[in-house]
Amino acid sequence: MNLGTSLKKLGIEQTFKYVYRDPEPNLRKLMDWADRFAKDTYVPQRKAIREAIENPDHPYHEFILHMFRDIDPAVLTKIATNFFINANLMAAPIQEKLRAEKNCNIPWAILLDPTSACNLHCAGCWAAEYGNKLNLSFDEIDDIISQGKEIGVYMYIYTGGEPMVRKHDLIRICEKHNDCVFLTFTNGTLIDDKMAEEMLRVGNLVPAISLEGFEEATDSRRGDGVYRKVIKAMEILHAHRLPYGISACYTSANYDSITSEAFFDKLIEMGAYFIWYFHYMPVGNDAVPELLPDPGQREIVCRRIRDYRANKPLFAMDFQNDAQYVGGCIAGGRNYLHINANGDVDPCVFIHYSDSNIREKTLMECLQSPLFMAYHDNMPFNDNMFQPCPMLENPQYIKRMVHETGARSTDMQSPESVEHLTEKTTGYAERWAPKAQELWAECLAKRQ
Repeated sequence: MNLGTSLKKLGIEQTFKYVYRDPEPNLRKLMDWADRFAKDTYVPQRKAIREAIENPDHPYHEFILHMFRDIDPAVLTKIATNFFINANLMAAPIQEKLRAEKNCNIPWAILLDPTSACNLHCAGCWAAEYGNKLNLSFDEIDDIISQGKEIGVYMYIYTGGEPMVRKHDLIRICEKHNDCVFLTFTNGTLIDDKMAEEMLRVGNLVPAISLEGFEEATDSRRGDGVYRKVIKAMEILHAHRLPYGISACYTSANYDSITSEAFFDKLIEMGAYFIWYFHYMPVGNDAVPELLPDPGQREIVCRRIRDYRANKPLFAMDFQNDAQYVGGCIAGGRNYLHINANGDVDPCVFIHYSDSNIREKTLMECLQSPLFMAYHDNMPFNDNMFQPCPMLENPQYIKRMVHETGARSTDMQSPESVEHLTEKTTGYAERWAPKAQELWAECLAKRQ
């Protein structure tokens, strides 16, 4: 870390100490300083932040106070430092330099599966199809992160399986790489007081707990009593002043309840800080295409989430409908890649085809492999940002890229041909296209 970055890091740490003394007035003073020094830069962003700080009726006024009031100061400071300084300010120049030098994608984040094992067996979960015997060793995870930091990656996200099956190793990794941010998708049932105390100690591990909706919907998919265990985990995290969010997958069956105002308000009441919405993906030979939302249902989800995000103190992200904010598909190493518990390097957590394994290649060699270069060379897959995905909305791309690069299915239990996969998405893409065009035209009109 160079001197300039060290000073910036020290600056954010001192700033947080100052704000914590008396959050509301000190945040206003902080914005006065920002305006004085930033002058003509980031004007719209600073205006929006100032309004949220100064207007008690603004939805994010309470959100900001919630962070300073309910998150342990050392934890919030570490996460902010690692995220804003290390994962963005320090990492961006490294990533841009390598993109130019190597002519390939360099990710901002890496998703990896510590294990395929899980303590639950949820209906329709593709992760469970791998079985429970695949694991990345501690040394392999450590090496992936070490390689990632060399190319400017300081953001790591655990998927699975259930990552908390390996919670002791996750804590060890947090200790060893205390300059990184770690987020883990989890069913939440293995979070207890002891684990919360360890998370409080390391300060750089944030859980995103999976929910299917309220009790009936969650338990029908995950098993009796799981919803109450999740609520208990949220209570434990809140009591230990730890940040956490929610991960939710919407389908044709649950889209209405999982995006209802009652569900959203319940999460705010429980102290959640964010919710990541995922569109159901019909991945795997046993996937159920009928669970794909129809165009009208997907539009309802899109509009509701955007409305909540603008009016309620809980940050929501819709990974399928928010592509306009990130310029399209973010997979294939453009913003992230996925490494499963067998070491296979997939372009996306939902696209299980690979031509590389981290046990046989370096991370950079994987990024320069034929499949990842096919992503690099073909992006964006559609100029309409409501049609970003090469599998869901543009299936002709994934079929061609898999065949041209010789990529193979990484499903260990029941390998799925790309033809079988795209048979489930081709009709969906055709039905969605007119609605996508309508929504994109609406967005373009608002910019004028």
